[in-house]
Amino acid sequence: MQNWIRFLMLFLGSFLFAQQTSFKFDFGTDRAENGFIPITSTSKFDKKIGYGFMDISGLKSVDNGGNAVTGDFITSEKPFYFSVVIPEGNYNITLNLGDSKGSSETTVRVENRRLMLNDIKTKKGEIVEKQITVHVKDSIIRKQDGTQIGIIKLKPRERKYLHWDNLLTIEFNNEAPKVCSVIIQPNKTAKTIFITGDSTVVDAQYEPWASWGQMLPYFFVPNEVVIANYAESGETLKAFEDRHRIDKIWNKIKPGDYLFIQFGHNDQKSGNSIKSGYRKRLKEWILKAKELGAIPVLVTSMNRRVFDENNKIVNTLDDFPDAMREIAKEEKVDLIDLNALSKTLFETMGPEEAKKAFVHYPANSYPNQPTALADDTHFNTYGAYELAKCVVKSIVDQNLTLKKYISKNYKNFSPNKPDKVKEFHWPESVFMESLKPDGN
Repeated sequence: MQNWIRFLMLFLGSFLFAQQTSFKFDFGTDRAENGFIPITSTSKFDKKIGYGFMDISGLKSVDNGGNAVTGDFITSEKPFYFSVVIPEGNYNITLNLGDSKGSSETTVRVENRRLMLNDIKTKKGEIVEKQITVHVKDSIIRKQDGTQIGIIKLKPRERKYLHWDNLLTIEFNNEAPKVCSVIIQPNKTAKTIFITGDSTVVDAQYEPWASWGQMLPYFFVPNEVVIANYAESGETLKAFEDRHRIDKIWNKIKPGDYLFIQFGHNDQKSGNSIKSGYRKRLKEWILKAKELGAIPVLVTSMNRRVFDENNKIVNTLDDFPDAMREIAKEEKVDLIDLNALSKTLFETMGPEEAKKAFVHYPANSYPNQPTALADDTHFNTYGAYELAKCVVKSIVDQNLTLKKYISKNYKNFSPNKPDKVKEFHWPESVFMESLKPDGN
């Protein structure tokens, strides 16, 4: 009887925790501030408890004394990941970073390597408070009242992703990441930018692959705007419908939210003609978004790395970019012409330098990679970052309504003057894979 009661209490405790949406975690030692949950170097993730580190090897707890929250911290010489069981939704995460007796350097990413904070440096004795806003999602389709009405048809490889796993996962990275505390609170007011698209937009989990979608959060003001990236490799407009990905968005999107739409790479090979399939679905999506009070924004597909003998980019996307431009005019919706901006960007780089923006690596650059990687469609982190800057530049230059939410992380950028590769900062995550994403 006692065992049964103990089991019931454990079950109810786990259930209640799973519904919890606000948390205060004090990283360091068992010496925690009142109201905070102590997190130490041995706090390995346990689903029954509902939080913890994915891997505790290499973690170090440091206690400098003094303030219970800022006087101690967790650090490691390799990237470390903290996960929390939490319902889907938008959350503000407040982080205290630094060392009361030393310096620190911390980069923060969430879920599938979504860039939030980049190379935050603190001087000796300095503690900084930073806020990020994160969208957490699962694969269940619900009505606004929470009633389950369907499910997204995930691909097998998606089941390994960190953004469909019913957890919020935060990655701490860099030369000397030092985390004092993590506070998680729901955000019910942020405008959500829902992103739809393919492998050139998706939150890619594995190095060296990346897309502009996972870099975009870095350039927006937290609390006001949150990026919800629903793109997936290999998808077309039709496949996005067939797998019910767009249905998930229709049941979540609110008046004032945004719907970014970028398709073309896979649509041109799917057998759907521009007239019968592509144009029809784009117009249907635009109409539906407007009916729901959301703001549709079309994004033309960026170019592949294909040059002619004069070092000019060759259009390999048929008439799909033009079709999207025409529809934007016809439906009077905003257009981010990433196709044109990427043409300028890649031609400025030139055929050889542009390889540094794509997944071009010699054999054995990554684990289980016996042959060279030479992909002229998919981007590495540098290329993805530059394309994200192109997207933000278009928002700013066109004075779109989203312009007021662009953060100070965005400086004036021109595709005629790309950032130098050597100056791009990206400490690699622990997840690496040489397998090419779906689609081309």
